[in-house]
Amino acid sequence: MLLALYDSGSFSAAARLLDCPVAKVSRAVQRLEQELAVTLFNRTTRRVEATEEGRLFINQLRPALQQLALAEEQLRLSRGTAVGLLRVDAASPFILHQLVGLVGEFQRQYPRVKLELISSENFIDLIEKRTDVAIRIGALQDSNLHATKLGKSPLRLLASKSYLQQYGVPAQSSDLVKHRLLGFNEPSKLNHWHFPDPIHIQPFISASSGETLLQLCRLGHGIALLSDFMTQDLRQSGALIEVLPGQLQSPHPREDIHAVYYRNTALSGRINVFIRFLQQHLQLS
Repeated sequence: MLLALYDSGSFSAAARLLDCPVAKVSRAVQRLEQELAVTLFNRTTRRVEATEEGRLFINQLRPALQQLALAEEQLRLSRGTAVGLLRVDAASPFILHQLVGLVGEFQRQYPRVKLELISSENFIDLIEKRTDVAIRIGALQDSNLHATKLGKSPLRLLASKSYLQQYGVPAQSSDLVKHRLLGFNEPSKLNHWHFPDPIHIQPFISASSGETLLQLCRLGHGIALLSDFMTQDLRQSGALIEVLPGQLQSPHPREDIHAVYYRNTALSGRINVFIRFLQQHLQLS
């Protein structure tokens, strides 16, 4: 409970994470403070912040608890068992087009691991959100994370047949200024399209989710830069057609897909078996 309160910053948030009453969290912290004869947290009406003594205590406590959890899990793994809750964060297109289809097989192989899939369009703080592993697409920048590469998924410019019939087929990248381009409202770096001479597009329609862009593209609203892992069926059926094939730079860092977890967390058996499973089963192109 102490770590949940520290990481979440409020009694109510900690209670939600632990799925228990707020009063239970409050009483547990009060009892510990009384036993230690020290104030671990300063309370306000809106937020709870650790005191200097609280931060010192938690910084020493966290590695010990992680080591205990790892020891318990290694014992279970030695008996061929991976057990417990595994919280996985990924962008909604990756969850919908990759992870959802693999859940059944993963559960058959690891029936005692409870998956919790969290859809986030932006990078999250794994500790703050109490997330075990996140799937990151593109270049990695956070030095506080360990990363295991899962593979590459090529990017292609795609449009529907109806769009190309109405607006024509661009022959080179300079022709794109005449077209309706679909892009992200944030982060803006996702609107850098990696031709040999890169261009930064001004979207005709922008969205926060790659899944939204995919559906806009499928319905004929413009040209979008999309990963193969989410478009394979639509490309094979002819619902989406590649535009300017072979003109984008590939391989490119934006094609990389990694599983990441917090650097100060011992690699749990649950994370380990999940990453190995993804390496064996993902269909990225």
